[in-house]
Amino acid sequence: MKYEELATKEVIQKVIETLGARSVEAFMVENGSEALIKIKELIPKGASIMNGASVTLEQIGFIDYLNGGGHDWNNLHEAIIAEKDSAKQTLLRKQAVLSDYYLGSVHALAETSEFIVASNTGSQLPHIVFTSPNLIFVVSTKKIVPTLSDAMARLMEHVIPLEDKHMKEKYGVGTEPKKIVIFNGENPIMKRKVRMILVNEDLGF
Repeated sequence: MKYEELATKEVIQKVIETLGARSVEAFMVENGSEALIKIKELIPKGASIMNGASVTLEQIGFIDYLNGGGHDWNNLHEAIIAEKDSAKQTLLRKQAVLSDYYLGSVHALAETSEFIVASNTGSQLPHIVFTSPNLIFVVSTKKIVPTLSDAMARLMEHVIPLEDKHMKEKYGVGTEPKKIVIFNGENPIMKRKVRMILVNEDLGF
């Protein structure tokens, strides 16, 4: 299977509809610049935000914008990095799971609307599965595959080797998919807003 090809407009529209049926609101934009504009529109002033490590968020300019401080959000990740006391930093990380917004990406998205997020430590998973009332995923359409089994294959065959290489080059240590979440939809009773920005550009792994 080709894991680097962007999806067709027809497939993207199908995915938007199937995600919507599972209480995940999806939008399509043409490029990373438009994705960043959409993020700015979705997050109100004063909101606390937390983000996961994401090549996609780096590539669209979100991380630079966030670190630049030219916004009115409460950047919880910045406070965590600034804290040098390990015990206090651990506490801040635990408190950050209550962020108003969490931003990240996914490793694979099935046309049937399930999507997969894998993690070595699991630090971002509480936000995704329960604690943050607003989720924003920025996802290249190249990550769309036909089925859930194809999504898992994409993760193991394609994403993990690339992510492992990337982590070793950047931090000197690799990664493993210690914890894997299959997001099968959002229960409306939770009243959370789950949004996915589908980007018609080659981003991330």
